[in-house]
Amino acid sequence: MSMIKNFTDIAFTESVKQLQEENGSRRSYSRMDGMEVNELHISEIQFIADRDMFYMATVGENGWPYVQYRGGPKGFLKVLSPTQIAFADFRGNRQYISTGNLKDTKKAALILMDYSTRSRLKIWVETEIISASDNPLYEKLVTADYPAKVERFIVMNVKAYDWNCPQHITQRFTLDQYTELLANGNLKLDEALLKKLSETN
Repeated sequence: MSMIKNFTDIAFTESVKQLQEENGSRRSYSRMDGMEVNELHISEIQFIADRDMFYMATVGENGWPYVQYRGGPKGFLKVLSPTQIAFADFRGNRQYISTGNLKDTKKAALILMDYSTRSRLKIWVETEIISASDNPLYEKLVTADYPAKVERFIVMNVKAYDWNCPQHITQRFTLDQYTELLANGNLKLDEALLKKLSETN
């Protein structure tokens, strides 16, 4: 089974530590070094299951980073095990930048957002690109009634993860969330929503 590291083992390079030292945060962050992290827990698993989008960063062989939005039906990013997640890769504009980068480096970083609660989960992964044809993962990863062509599966072995603080995340609601707030009587008018947002930011 793939082992998950403390995210500091990956994110805190020597240059990062040097900047932390220069800016007075190294002592605080050094307490996180060596903290044991073995797997995704229920809070991470549920958060992943509730997402209908995420951002994925990759790097090409020329050293340039690329960030792509990935979307689909709620829960399209699946947890296969406490150390492995995966998704069905839908056909898009057929540039294949992320896929090409993953083929070369196999590494990616994900940012999962819940704007309504101002929550953010960062995940570092190593990937496997798997053919979608005649694959037993098809039933687990493909939503039958979602109108998209599945080109491949991206299986990601989780190497580290970290929750970010909500600072500077602008609170936003989807149409479904806004409708539910109205239906439950939590919002009466658009002005009430604006007041609620201003109080939480």
